[in-house]
Amino acid sequence: MSAGTLESAALRVSVNPEVGGTITRIEHKRSGLSVLGRVPWVPVDAALDPPAAPDERTWLTRYTGGWPLLFPNGGDACDFAGKFHGFHGEASIAPWKTEAGVSTLRLTRRFLTVPVRMQREIALDRDVVVIRETAIAEGARPVTVMWGHHPTFGSDLLDGDFELQAGARTVMVDRSYDPPSNPLHPGASGNWPTVQGKAGMIDLRREPRGAVAAVAYLSNFESPWISIRRLDNAIAATLSWDERVFPNVWLWYELGGTQEPPWCGKARLIGLEPNTTGLGAGLAEAERRNERLLILQPDVAVDAIVRLHVCQPRGTITGVNVDGRALSDA
Repeated sequence: MSAGTLESAALRVSVNPEVGGTITRIEHKRSGLSVLGRVPWVPVDAALDPPAAPDERTWLTRYTGGWPLLFPNGGDACDFAGKFHGFHGEASIAPWKTEAGVSTLRLTRRFLTVPVRMQREIALDRDVVVIRETAIAEGARPVTVMWGHHPTFGSDLLDGDFELQAGARTVMVDRSYDPPSNPLHPGASGNWPTVQGKAGMIDLRREPRGAVAAVAYLSNFESPWISIRRLDNAIAATLSWDERVFPNVWLWYELGGTQEPPWCGKARLIGLEPNTTGLGAGLAEAERRNERLLILQPDVAVDAIVRLHVCQPRGTITGVNVDGRALSDA
């Protein structure tokens, strides 16, 4: 795979600039454990040309189970503002220009689907992955976009019982996504961490039983963070972000729940996905439902930051400090 490798004393991170600048692997060196997911197929190691996936199945041919960027669309392909936007957006499957250092990778792209230039910096601060991004609309008119991250966790992190913790106050179940293995009641809402399921209330902090495919949205954060911790404390991943840009988190479960190809019931993944918008159904549907979209004003830079702390915790994670490192109750 055409990839860049970043290293610190604590982490080894692989990035594929040719396909979305996707982070494909994050390894905790001391334990030798990895936290990002893997898909049960061999991804195509080439950018999609043109960079607009007509549907999810096409997009999945490039998907590794890692951490792509969603921009300027998230979710379903659609026509919006006179342009066709592919599934999960141009950024996730297009090549990025790169400048590499030992522990920093800088990526840039001027998008084809919107008149926007973005600069990204992926850097390591010991055991924290730090992603800084700047988007600038270069035309004469405002540009409406969705902007989000799609970190998908799995591998060693889910190789055992686990729990989720988050600084959210509110959770809402996707009202349209309802496969047979979805235990959540479509459209239900509640106070994090509980929500109505099809067989009673469900505590989303706990690992679901059996095969699961489900989507919910977290919002109204007391503090913008979310974590997955293996209950044996072998490894944990704690994500934090700029709530000003990303007020929502998409929570996606694919725990052997989709039997159709290419999944074939073989994936064990959880997506924790900060996003501008509280609906993963594409720009057009989000606008139709009056969901929040981000409007970039001409020549006005919008900055965002996302951090991921990978560590061997001492117990339940209760929050993050100012550097994005997990706090625990131990």
